[in-house]
Amino acid sequence: MIPIRIIHSSEPVNYPDAITFMENYVDNIINDGAPGCLWFLEHPHTITSGTSAESSDLISHPNIPIYEAGRGGKYTYHGPGQRVVYVMLDLKLFDRDIKNFVQLLEQWLINSFRKLGLTTHVKDKQIGIWINNSNNKIESKIAAIGLRVKRWVTYHGIAINVSTDLNRFQDIIPCGIKDLGVTSFQNEGISIELPQLDLLLIDEFCKLFKTQAVQ
Repeated sequence: MIPIRIIHSSEPVNYPDAITFMENYVDNIINDGAPGCLWFLEHPHTITSGTSAESSDLISHPNIPIYEAGRGGKYTYHGPGQRVVYVMLDLKLFDRDIKNFVQLLEQWLINSFRKLGLTTHVKDKQIGIWINNSNNKIESKIAAIGLRVKRWVTYHGIAINVSTDLNRFQDIIPCGIKDLGVTSFQNEGISIELPQLDLLLIDEFCKLFKTQAVQ
């Protein structure tokens, strides 16, 4: 099996520091054959803009940092209660097909959430994971996906709303989508601690991608 390194950060990681770490690790994969990596972390209150972000999607200017991310997608919010997993993988070891890789990431999350009793789905032309929200009866995004690829090595990754303060998304049009909502595990009546969620995600990732977790 292909080894995959697991990193956990117990304290919130500032976004610029995360970018620096990912860029260095990606270079280590490219130049030195370092193993792929799943990095589990949280960010302090932060808004990031992807390569497709439009200024009109920033509704207000909150008193928190806003960073250009360099990943695909538009504006999104990161903060406490949100599990971010950065996925640094050499696609040459899997399948040099970025679209297929994104679909596998979506399937990974759907499989994981099913184990928690959540039925989720994907939407055509809307990358991410969606749920028919039980509170307001509209489709809402529970997890976002945004990637960048350098010489077939991926970085950035996923953000799962666990106990996220959903009011924070009111400062932006999340992912540029006006008519759909944002939800969280907590909002859907699911209570889970981040370490427990991490173990589930690692297990489901290794099954789907046929990898073996290493420290």
